[in-house]
Amino acid sequence: MSKTVIVGGVAAGASCAARLRRLKPDEEIIMLERGSYISYANCGLPYHVSDVIASRDALLVTKKEVMKARFAVDVRTESEVVSIDRANKRVHIVEKNGNAYDEAYDNLVIATGSSPLRPRIPGIDSPLVRTLWTVPDTDEIRAMVQDENTKSAVVVGGGFIGLEMAENLHEAGLAVTLVEAADQVMAPLDYEMALLLNENICENRVNLILNDGVSRFVEEENRIVTELVSGKRVEADLVILAIGVRPNSAIAQSAGLEINARGGIVVDDHMRTNDPSIYAAGDVIEVEEFITKDRTMVPLAGPANKQGRIVADNLAGIDSRYAGTQGSSVAKVFDLTAAATGANEKSLNRNGLQRDRDYRTVILTQNSHAGYYPGALPLVLKLIFSMDGSRIYGAQIVGRDGVDKRIDTLGVAIRMGAGVRDLTELELAYAPPYSSAKDPVNMAGYVAENVLNGYVTFAQWDEPDTDKDAILLDVREEAEVMAYAIPNAKNIPMSVLRERIGELDKQRKYIIFCAIGVRAYNSARILAHHGFEHVKVYPAGARLYRSTHAGSDENLKPQVLKKGCVQPAQTPAKTVTVNCSGLQCPGPIMEVFRNMKELNAGECLEVTASDPGFAKDIVSWCERTGNQLISNEKRGTAYVATIQKVDAENAALPQGKTMVVFDGDLDKVLASFVIANGALAMGRPVTMFFTFWGLNALRKQKSPKLKKSLIEKMFGMMLPKGSRKLKLSKMNMGGMGTRMMRKVMQDKRIDSLEEMMQKAMQNGVKLVACSMSMDVMGIRPEELIDGVEIGGVGTYLGDAEQSNVNLFI
Repeated sequence: MSKTVIVGGVAAGASCAARLRRLKPDEEIIMLERGSYISYANCGLPYHVSDVIASRDALLVTKKEVMKARFAVDVRTESEVVSIDRANKRVHIVEKNGNAYDEAYDNLVIATGSSPLRPRIPGIDSPLVRTLWTVPDTDEIRAMVQDENTKSAVVVGGGFIGLEMAENLHEAGLAVTLVEAADQVMAPLDYEMALLLNENICENRVNLILNDGVSRFVEEENRIVTELVSGKRVEADLVILAIGVRPNSAIAQSAGLEINARGGIVVDDHMRTNDPSIYAAGDVIEVEEFITKDRTMVPLAGPANKQGRIVADNLAGIDSRYAGTQGSSVAKVFDLTAAATGANEKSLNRNGLQRDRDYRTVILTQNSHAGYYPGALPLVLKLIFSMDGSRIYGAQIVGRDGVDKRIDTLGVAIRMGAGVRDLTELELAYAPPYSSAKDPVNMAGYVAENVLNGYVTFAQWDEPDTDKDAILLDVREEAEVMAYAIPNAKNIPMSVLRERIGELDKQRKYIIFCAIGVRAYNSARILAHHGFEHVKVYPAGARLYRSTHAGSDENLKPQVLKKGCVQPAQTPAKTVTVNCSGLQCPGPIMEVFRNMKELNAGECLEVTASDPGFAKDIVSWCERTGNQLISNEKRGTAYVATIQKVDAENAALPQGKTMVVFDGDLDKVLASFVIANGALAMGRPVTMFFTFWGLNALRKQKSPKLKKSLIEKMFGMMLPKGSRKLKLSKMNMGGMGTRMMRKVMQDKRIDSLEEMMQKAMQNGVKLVACSMSMDVMGIRPEELIDGVEIGGVGTYLGDAEQSNVNLFI
C-alpha cells in the first residue's frame, strides 16, 4: 500500500482525493489544508455577500467530515505545509495551534491554488481594503456590507471577481465605483465585445472608471479614499481589491521544483513536475494553451477539477493526459452574460498573427430563441477562424439569455477540431422557447461561410472612425432612424434602395448599416449586382455601433429607468396597450410608429418589449417626434414605456435649421452663412445642402489634376473655382462691385465669406454637397474643400425633418 499526500483541499485537491479513492481503495490518502474549509464553492462567494445565495452552508460543497466518512481520506484542516524534503520524501507541517511535525509520502500532489494580489500600494493595509478569496473573507465583507453605515464601495479590478463583486455590492444596495487600469473590463473578451459590458454596467448605475490605476489609499474619518493615477479621488466606506491572483508556489520553489517566471509550477501533460514523485494541479501550475500552444496560467475551477482527476488517474496507473486549456469561461455581469472560449484576437496578435492575413472574424447579432416566441433576447457573437475556415480559433458571446449553451457548443466544436462549415451542419435541438430553426451557432457558420465565399465583406467595428473616405449608408426605415441615427450617415431605406441607387457613386467606398446586419447584407448584395465594388457591411448593425460608440452617446454616465419620469401633457383620454415581447429590433419601434398614427392627441400608448434596446430607443424617438414619454421602466425582464401623443402644433420638436444653397452668387452665399452662424450661436444644429451653382462655393481654388471628359472639363473652366471667385448677383460691375463689397466688409471688421465658412465648419455646421449635382456638373469630391460631406437628397431630408426652419437660397 502506498501513501499519497495532497497539499490543498479545494478544487484540484478534493477532486484528486475523491477520484484516487475510487480507483485505489487501499491507498493511504492524506489531505492537508491550511484553511478551515475544504471543497468550498469559491465561485459562489460574491453571491453570498449580497444574499443572492442566502445560505452560507450551501457554499460548503463537501465538508471534511463527509470527505473522511465517504472517501476515507485523512483530512487535516488548519495544517500548513511549509516545506518539502524531496530527498527524504517528507513534508513539514505547522498547525494553526503551533504544533509542527513531518509527514512522509510516496507521492505528493501540490494543489495549493492561488491568492489575491496585494501590491505594495500605500495604504493597502487598511482594514477597509479587502480581498475576497476564502469563506472567512466572505464572512468579514458580508458583515461590513450589512452594517448600516456602509453605503458605498470601490471595486478595483474588472475581471471575474471584480465584476461579480461590483454587481453583488450593487445588489446589496451600495453605491459602487468600479476602477480598472486597463482600457476594458473582462480580459478574455476583445475590446469591442467588452464595450457591451461597459454600457450595461453604466446602465445599472455603477460608476465605471477605465484606463486609471490606483496610486494610494487614504483613510479619512472612518472612510477610505482611493486616489487614482489621474488625480481623481473616490471616497467610499469599503474597497474590494480584485486585480488578479498569484500562484501559491513558495514551497515548490524552495524545494527546487521547476517554476516559470510568473511563479507557476511547470508540469508535463501527465501533471508531473520535474520530480517524478510530485504532481501539481490547479491554479498553481503552468499549462499549455490549446489554440496557440503557448505556456499559460488559467486560474479557473473547471480546468482545476479536471487536472486533479488526471493526477489521480496517473497515480492509479492510468495513462491520462491533459490536452491543454481553452480558457472557456462565463460570467454574469449585471443584466448580461459574457462568455469566451479559445483564443481572442489579443492572444493571436501576441503570437504574430494578423487579422485578414492569418485569420478572419465575424460578429453577428441573433436572438436567444425564435423571435415570435415571447422573451427572445439578443446576443452578440464573435467568431475567429482561419483564413480558409478549416479551423476555429475562438469565440466570444455577450447577451442576456442562451449565451452559456452557445459558448459550450462552440467550445466543443473547437476541441473536436471543427471548421466553419461544420458549424453550418450541426443539428441542434430546436423549439420556439429554446432556439431558432437556424441556431445562432449555425448562423455564425453561415455568416463566416459567406465571408469565405466572397459574398460579403465586413467592416471592423471601428472602421467608420478610421476610414474617413467611406460613406456610411444606413438602410433602416425612418422610424428606426428617429430612435437612433448613425452620425454622418446617409439614409436610404432598403425598401427603396433599388429606386434610389442613382444617388450613390459606384467609385466611392460604402459601409452599410441596418439594425442587426441582415438588411445591410441584403443591401450589399443589391449594390454588388449593380456594379459597386467597394462595399462593406457593418457587423451586428446599429445595435453594436451604438454600444461600441457610447463615448459619444449618453451611455458613459450611470443610468436608470424611472417610472413617471415626466408629467403627461394632459389627462389621457385613453390608453392603448401593445405587447411587442419577442419582437426583434426594430420591431418594437416600428409598432410604436404604426400605432401612434392611429391615436388622437392626448391618448396614450403603453408598449411592452423584451428587446433591451427599446428602453433607449423610445427615449430618442419621443425626443425626435415631440411625443411625450410618460414612463419608461423595467418590470422583471420586460421593458415598459408609456407614450402620450402630442398635437403636432404643441410638439416640442428639435429646433434645427436647414437650408438649400442653390445659388452661387456671393451675396446669397454670404447671407446663408450669416444665418447659419447665427443659428449656431443660439445652440441650434444646422445643415447646409449645396446643389447646382451653390456647389461653386465649396470648390478649392486650386483643383487637383483629374482625368475628366470634355464636357466635365468645360464645366470646370466656366464655373467659379471657390468662394473667392464668386460674384455679386446685383451691381457686380465686371467684378468692381464684388471687390467693393469685400473691402467694405474688411473695413467694418466683418468676417469674410471664407472666415464665415471656416467658423461654421469648426462649430459644427454640416456642409453637404449634392452627389447628383456633382455628377451632372462634373465636380469630383477631390475638388471640394476639406470637411464637406457628399450626400443625396435623403441626407438633407433626414435633417430637414428635424428642423423648424428650412430655407431655399
